[in-house]
Amino acid sequence: MAVYCNSAPFSCKAWRNRDPTPLSALFPTRLFSLLQPPFSFHPNRLKLSTCRWDKVASAVVSEESAVGSSSSGTDVFNLTYLEGNSWLWDISGVRVLVDPILVGNLDFGIPWLYDAAKKFLKNFELTDLPQVDCLLITQSLDDHCHLKTLKPLSEMSPNLRVIATPNAKSLLDPLFRNVTYLEPGQESEVEAANGSKVRIQATAGPVLGPPWQRPENGYLVISPQGQLTLYYEPHCVYNKDFLEKEHADIVITPVIKQLLPNFTLVSGQEDAVQLAKLLHAKFIVPMKNGDLDSKGFLASIIQGEGTIESFKELLSKELPDAKTLEPTPGEPLHIPPP
Repeated sequence: MAVYCNSAPFSCKAWRNRDPTPLSALFPTRLFSLLQPPFSFHPNRLKLSTCRWDKVASAVVSEESAVGSSSSGTDVFNLTYLEGNSWLWDISGVRVLVDPILVGNLDFGIPWLYDAAKKFLKNFELTDLPQVDCLLITQSLDDHCHLKTLKPLSEMSPNLRVIATPNAKSLLDPLFRNVTYLEPGQESEVEAANGSKVRIQATAGPVLGPPWQRPENGYLVISPQGQLTLYYEPHCVYNKDFLEKEHADIVITPVIKQLLPNFTLVSGQEDAVQLAKLLHAKFIVPMKNGDLDSKGFLASIIQGEGTIESFKELLSKELPDAKTLEPTPGEPLHIPPP
């Protein structure tokens, strides 16, 4: 059953059906999202070379025994980047799978326009995932809510806890039985088998469509004992008035801009610096969500602007004590309290 949460912590009520937004209203937005991370898997090749992922999977699983529950008195984030917009987070034993694209390419159903595959984790498949406690979806378009991945995932785990933007309701309701839709400012709680609990609060992300449309989501993720807070939004688009009341020790964000002629698909650089400054971040984890093997007309005209190094230079002037931690795809990035 899908539920819609009030701003009061953990209070939920039934969400009434809404008519889906016409695709024509989303077309400019699709372009805005297209440059978002693409990645892909080729099922016929998944079994050919699994050595690296076997190492990755065992590393992720071993983190559970290293982290255990939060009863040790210290909260820890282990962040595994799965390329594109996809992540596997272990927060003191609570595992959260974010915007997964793990089956097939990212092509939005229009491969002649855009078709992208992962560069590094090409042999990963759904069965390589450890048991996860929550699926977290930021946006309703295919580079975040990837049906080629979510359909088989729902068949494997139909009761998996899902937290998502209400914009994805028409896509997720037919697949999963336990979905919580959060509007910006609302929050919910996820509990792992080991008893650890994290709070997840939605924030306002980009508007993908007409100005009156509901924004997509970013998220604040608060560790079990409140020692660490993580902020994630995959376009580097945020509501300053909303976030200035918040703080985040860890910020995951794109830092390299992705541009079409006269149109910004994904922001970064100085906007990412201002985001980190706004949230008083201690650690910035830069995403390379445009770093994919892509083809098609749109891929040929997308241009990147800036580098991680140029971002670091800008950050050093505004937030000199913050650290930039670059993730390696498939390898857990360990972040304890500062």
